[in-house]
Amino acid sequence: MNLFVANFYEDITEEDLERLFGRYGEVAAARIWIDFETGKSKGFGFVELKDDWDAERAIEKLDGKRWHGMNLTVCKARTQK
Repeated sequence: MNLFVANFYEDITEEDLERLFGRYGEVAAARIWIDFETGKSKGFGFVELKDDWDAERAIEKLDGKRWHGMNLTVCKARTQK
């Protein structure tokens, strides 16, 4: 399941997201959106967990959780139509 993750500092790396979400299951991918002008994170990205049950648990445990001084937003990513 692909998760939308937002509200984190620009110095957070994809590896940081992998470690955080890896506590809840096997991470298939972690991607952070980068501002091309500044080269810095836009403060959001996506994490894909291989197992849907693990992804649901990660949402339950991490949405609204304080991480590095910010309250994370974690939810199921919407698919584009």
